[in-house]
Amino acid sequence: MATATVTSKGQITIPVEVRRDLGLRPGSRVDFIRLDDGAYEIVPVTGSVRALKGLIPAPAVPVSLEDMDAAIAESAAGDAER
Repeated sequence: MATATVTSKGQITIPVEVRRDLGLRPGSRVDFIRLDDGAYEIVPVTGSVRALKGLIPAPAVPVSLEDMDAAIAESAAGDAER
């Protein structure tokens, strides 16, 4: 079993095997969930969609809504033929 010590500032270092098992990296966030029996569960926080902003660069040429609608209609027509 992994063990950690609480510092005077209330901090702990999560043991490497626990970080590995939970997929934690520097900057990862965790939630402490209180269970019915009073124990706590540590759960990695999954990122929000907002965290993905800027991950994919903007297209070099913007696409209009009309072009998107036309592409969707074309694809739908092709699916109907199959």
